[in-house]
Amino acid sequence: MRIPLSWLREYVDVAADATPEDVLASFLSVGFEEEDVHRIEISGPVVVGQVLEIVPEPQKNGKTINWCQVDVGPANGGVRGIVCGAHNFVVGDKVVVTLPGAVLPGPFPIAARKTYGHVSDGMIASARELGLGDEHDGIIVLSTLGLDPEVGSDAIELLHLNDAAVEINVTPDRGYAFSLRGVAREYAHATGAEFRDPADRDFAELQPGSGFDIRVDDRAPIRGKVGASEFVARVVRGVDPSRPTPPWMVARLALAGMRSLGVLIDITNYVMLELGNPIHGYDLDKLQGGIVVRRATEGERMTTLDGQDRALHVEDLLITDGSGPIGLAGVMGGGTTEMSDTTRNVLIEAATFDPVTIARTARRHKLPSEASKRFERGVDPLVPFVAARRVADLMVELAGGSLTDEGGALYTEVEIAGIDLPRGFADGLIGVEYTDQEVVGALEMIGAEVTPSTSSGTQQNDGWFVIPPSWRPDLTDKWTLVEEVARIHGLDRVPSVLPTPPSGRGYTALQQGRKRVADALAAAGFVETPSFPFTTAEANDLHGSASGESLPGIRLANALDGQAPFLRRSLLPGLVQTAHRNISRGLVDLGVFEVGSVFTPEPGVEYGTEFVPPLGQRPDDETIAALNAAIPPQPRHVAALLAGNITPRQPGRSAEHVELADALDAVTVIAVAAGVDIDVAQTQRAALHPGRAGALSVRGEAIGYVGELHPQVSADADLPGRVFVLELDLDRLLTLAGERVVAGSLSTFPAATQDVSLVVDHEVPAAEVRAALVEGAGELLESVRLVDDYRGEGLGEGQKSLSYALRFRASDRTLTAAEATEAKLAGVALATERFGASIRD
Repeated sequence: MRIPLSWLREYVDVAADATPEDVLASFLSVGFEEEDVHRIEISGPVVVGQVLEIVPEPQKNGKTINWCQVDVGPANGGVRGIVCGAHNFVVGDKVVVTLPGAVLPGPFPIAARKTYGHVSDGMIASARELGLGDEHDGIIVLSTLGLDPEVGSDAIELLHLNDAAVEINVTPDRGYAFSLRGVAREYAHATGAEFRDPADRDFAELQPGSGFDIRVDDRAPIRGKVGASEFVARVVRGVDPSRPTPPWMVARLALAGMRSLGVLIDITNYVMLELGNPIHGYDLDKLQGGIVVRRATEGERMTTLDGQDRALHVEDLLITDGSGPIGLAGVMGGGTTEMSDTTRNVLIEAATFDPVTIARTARRHKLPSEASKRFERGVDPLVPFVAARRVADLMVELAGGSLTDEGGALYTEVEIAGIDLPRGFADGLIGVEYTDQEVVGALEMIGAEVTPSTSSGTQQNDGWFVIPPSWRPDLTDKWTLVEEVARIHGLDRVPSVLPTPPSGRGYTALQQGRKRVADALAAAGFVETPSFPFTTAEANDLHGSASGESLPGIRLANALDGQAPFLRRSLLPGLVQTAHRNISRGLVDLGVFEVGSVFTPEPGVEYGTEFVPPLGQRPDDETIAALNAAIPPQPRHVAALLAGNITPRQPGRSAEHVELADALDAVTVIAVAAGVDIDVAQTQRAALHPGRAGALSVRGEAIGYVGELHPQVSADADLPGRVFVLELDLDRLLTLAGERVVAGSLSTFPAATQDVSLVVDHEVPAAEVRAALVEGAGELLESVRLVDDYRGEGLGEGQKSLSYALRFRASDRTLTAAEATEAKLAGVALATERFGASIRD
């Protein structure tokens, strides 16, 4: 909402030396957000001049310019020669002259310059050049505005171009602040200044008369509320739409963000900004019969003021006459009855419409307007009579019309429900000790009626019974009343108190584990890249299952992206998109990871519920259990993606491309952070390269996978080169890790190292052979590491040789070579038993 300061001063006392920034600070103190300060950016000498001579000079391009002699007063240099291309003025007219040194909106500096064979010593200005409107075909002739100022006087002050406007952000629950009436009241609350209500008029003079037929025929009300609860019509005859809008109104409308559209429309816009009640004017001579407010019928259409032919919905509320629809109620009028240059008689409409109806219509037709913005937030139901009369008075004053006794009104009694506010409730909710006088004073200041409430059978004051003002539909309960008390007396009084956590609280074991894993990956050089949990069914099937078969998915009822309506079963689709986005922007060396939830619905189980527990009370255990059953399992996973070079090219050293070993190193980083040993065994997955995929397990339980993306999958995602990925069920991994224990003492005895090479069938996984060696060797084996996988000459067909480096250590003695050999052979024996392994000669 833009608030011209000169307009604000009409309804509330603003200090003469108050700057726009001071006014914004006052609004900020009562809960509004400041946006900006707006001015009509004009500076320098802009004065009144009188045309003394006009010499038309035809040009070669077919255009005729006027070489003018203009008197701008002795103080401004007397008579000046000015070139002007407009032709809507004559000798003797007084005009606005911008002299050299002036700066007009744009910015557009004015200087003496040679043009069309003359030195033009200034410029005669149009409304558009001064920022007052779109008119640029002719300059401003002051006599047409009813002005006869002294030659040489300041035109900036004359046209009210020295005003400024402050802009505040109005939240949806405070629609009353979309008016000068509302913001002036709020400024009075902030500063204690006197407020003068522009709607405070004698109700007797506001009666519209009779003779004009008005009906509301709403057979399909929304939520049981009729579309129009009040409709006031007044008639002004004999208006002259060619009369100019006075400069003060044009300037105020411009600062408020509206352009001048002619005196009749300007008046309706001005009153809407002044009182907050949108007004519509009809050309009375174009109306056919009376007005009926009704819902649209199936297949009905109308053309709105913007020239668009619109198909109407049966919920749309219409203003109609004998010819059919003439307006979308509360949103935009129709083209058939709009006011124009030929209008002589005007029907003024001021109404109160159902906010939900107006909001739905505006969104349905993608037609937001200044009127709908106010109606959908709720306007003061007591103001339409005032607004209609205010428009009529201005049309009489500024457009030369006559107010008649014709008109009509439909209205219902305004009933505002009272609210009980217990004593002490504000203190307990806000944490500030307010006196009774402060509570009552704040509520009366905002316009509420406050009376003491007494307990049954006693005269003890237990609090207050509060009737909110008619312009505050947002005040519906004791909580909203208390918010007003806190706002009026200053939110700076609310203490800042940090809660004291109970002893022993902190991260849970799972939370600590997730943080350790994320920190470890970040320390290893990976970048965390959280992504949206939405994907496609195809990506879910590809990455969310081993074989790519279709698995159950959770489809969103109201997806943000219609092309990705499913919740993810895997983190990899998001990482692949992140990689594609970075590579497309030239960041080709990537190591990214994400820790986040995936959604794994069980087959045959229906998820979701329409049941919403009532607000304001804690749900019981059964309700919580029912809500939990309505959502699918959501385990947290960790996933990583590597692409490009692991080491960039350097002097004397070529670049090293990321390899599967680097992805396995990332698995090791996760394992160490979680406190578990992760085993790797060869596997097959639909999204991974055949032969370059590994299944990850802990103590025989599968917890994830690692490998290279299938080349076709990489190509489909526009990922060049080889890409390696991994994904683990982090919650299950940390559960298997159990409680972290303090490490025992390190043995001070030396280790005994031995190697062994075993020949096995090439289909036997090296990890299973390693597991057999570990199990067979027993407690003396400290570590075992695969150092070679040989397949070639010297081995039988279909065989491979796996070489392991073994390290043995005892905690209480130095092992002998015989003890180490005995433990090694025990492991070899178990590998032979399980896989037919033999020691390679």
